[in-house]
Amino acid sequence: MELDFFPSRTIAFYLARLFVGRILGVLLLLVLVLQMLDLLSESGKILAYPGNGEAQLWHYVSLRIPQLIARFLPYSVLLATLFTFWPLNHNSEVIAMRAAGLSAHQILAPLLVTAMTVSLVSFAFNERVVTRATATLKAWEAADFGPIPKDAAVRDNVYLPDGPNILAAAQVSGSGADTQMHTVTWYQRDANGIVVAEVRSPRASYANPGWRLESPVRFEVATTSTSQLAPLVVAQGVTPAQVAITKVDPDRQDIFTLSRSISALEDSGRRTSELNGKWWHKLSGPLSALLMPLLGSVAAFGLARSGQLLVRAVIGMALGFAYFVVDNAALAMGNFGGYPPMIAAWAPFLLFLLVGETVLVRTEE
Repeated sequence: MELDFFPSRTIAFYLARLFVGRILGVLLLLVLVLQMLDLLSESGKILAYPGNGEAQLWHYVSLRIPQLIARFLPYSVLLATLFTFWPLNHNSEVIAMRAAGLSAHQILAPLLVTAMTVSLVSFAFNERVVTRATATLKAWEAADFGPIPKDAAVRDNVYLPDGPNILAAAQVSGSGADTQMHTVTWYQRDANGIVVAEVRSPRASYANPGWRLESPVRFEVATTSTSQLAPLVVAQGVTPAQVAITKVDPDRQDIFTLSRSISALEDSGRRTSELNGKWWHKLSGPLSALLMPLLGSVAAFGLARSGQLLVRAVIGMALGFAYFVVDNAALAMGNFGGYPPMIAAWAPFLLFLLVGETVLVRTEE
């Protein structure tokens, strides 16, 4: 029986059904409360745009809820683990299972299988729903909750190196030869990196090569004088391909699109450690739900009458929340180059997998 992780089909379905019900209940409660708080803080901004009303508030909710589900699903699995094991232990059901010959791992197996299923569903949900909702919401926020530009690929605050000079644009739209820049500033710098002049233009288009500034105005830093110039071509070394990959938001892209963006950045010699970390985290992040039953299982074992049930539940919750703290810290360290991206994304998962298994074995086996 020790080698059979599902010796009783009835018990397995009973535990899985309890676990799924509590996951859905906790997730629903968290999402409802957090969505109400978030809507209270954002409703003023949404309604500030002329013509916005109740329909726009509901539209915001429909875009925000997928983000909340993706973010708090692992927390829901952790709390559901505690809410599942606490009554089972308190009512001596775990003791009955142990008396029937089931090991701690056999009791935990149905919850692990359920958590693995949740992880797979979470990954698919993140890639198909959350990325699209995030892209739409960020575009809507950039438009101050007004009409979203037809070009959904509008990028804000783009900076492009042009040798010692810098070409900056408040907004960039279009692609390829049709790329358009708006509110453009070309910073001319000397060999020491000091800005000697600024050329400002309301719009720039691709001149193949370079970018043609319309109605440019030149500002001389040394003399603080301005002068109106004829249409001027600058930044001849900057191509539309470089503009397209300047700003990549991994939250807006699914894992396949992000792979292509990373490859394009690497081909251009750009630093991609942060994006690589995000790519790996798209895999390790959903799998965090698989850890939660293992970390929270400390609440399942031990005698309820010993008076340590609450302490065990607190330990399980602390282990679960410690994982999220370490995971975020490792990802931040990876973004700064402290860890390789793959290590930053997977090390917390493997570490707490060993910690959870060690705690389970030490406390029960």
